[in-house]
Formats: sequence, C-alpha cells, structure tokens
Amino acid sequence: MGVAPSTESMAMAAGVWSSFQESKARLLVLPAIAIAGCAAWLMLPGPSDAQNPDAQNPPAQNAASLNPAVASTETALETPAQQAAPALAAAPADAAPVETPASPLDGLKISSQSWRRGGLGSKALVTFTVRNGNEYAVKDIEIACAFTRRDGRHLTDRKRLISDIVEMKSRKIFAKMHVGFVNVNADKAKCTLVTASRAGA
Repeated sequence: MGVAPSTESMAMAAGVWSSFQESKARLLVLPAIAIAGCAAWLMLPGPSDAQNPDAQNPPAQNAASLNPAVASTETALETPAQQAAPALAAAPADAAPVETPASPLDGLKISSQSWRRGGLGSKALVTFTVRNGNEYAVKDIEIACAFTRRDGRHLTDRKRLISDIVEMKSRKIFAKMHVGFVNVNADKAKCTLVTASRAGA
C-alpha cells in the first residue's frame, strides 16, 4: 500500500529545484559577462600622441649610420674642382698678380703737329713728330686726324697707317703725310695715335 508524499517533502524538492535553476542561470551569464568585458577592453582608445611624445618625434638618426653606402657614394661624387677647393683656399692671399704686358702706345706720343692743304686744296698734308719712350722699337703706327671748321664744329675724320719704324728712346719727324681728302671748310686738325706694334714681334 503506497504512502502519499507529504507537503513538507514536496516543498523541499521544489526549493532544491529552484536553487539548481538559479545556479544554472548564473553559470550561463558568466561567459556573456566575460565576452562583454573583452569587447569593452578592445574598444578602449590607445595612448594619445600627447602622452607619448617619442612616438610623434622619433629620435633623429644620422643618414650615414642608416645607409653607409649612400655616404660613401656622396663622397665619391665630389668633382675634382670641389676636391681642389681647399687647396686653392690655402694659397697665400698676397700672391703676386700676373703682370700684363704694356702696350706700345704707352711709350708713344705726338710732340708737335701741323697741317696744310695740298694739290688743288682738297688734300690734307700733316707734319708731326713721334717720340718713342719704350725700351724697344715700334712700327705700324696708325694716326687719326679730326678736322673742324673755323668755329670749332666737327667736320670730318681721316686715318693713316704708317709702316715706318721708330727706334727705341728716339723721335722721328713725319713731314707732309697725306692723310686723305678734306672739305674746303676744314680749318684746324688734331691728330692722335690709335695703334702701334712692337718692331720685330
């Protein structure tokens, strides 16, 4: 003959089952909490540039230490002129300048001159004296004569090349040299030396 379960036994069984269900629910919630915590940690912002200045401005490094081949190539690319620059800079500043040869004209001058008309009055005949103060003889002396009117206004120019030689430290008179034809209004003439060359050069 069976015995009916008492009310107290049924209440205890119900309590045990309820505790078991709550424990099971807590165990299921724990993984969800762990997953949510990991996701929140991954979403946290990293350290800013202000908190880590070294990340923004990394220490400078020498280009030569990073790539020795580049430094050696730059040294090899120096031109001979650049390599010779220090030697030129080391030259004495008081080095004697190179002397330029003096022109034969530096020692020549016309000491006296005059002119007159020749032929039918259209030829200009000039008489002048050339002094050579050079230490050598000169030749191929070219003169230029400017003719003016009586009032001083310029009229015309004439040139003449004289191939005669004037010896060193001497003078020579050239009389009635025909320098060209001039206008009938020409009244005065002024001759100057233009070029000359060293005899025997």
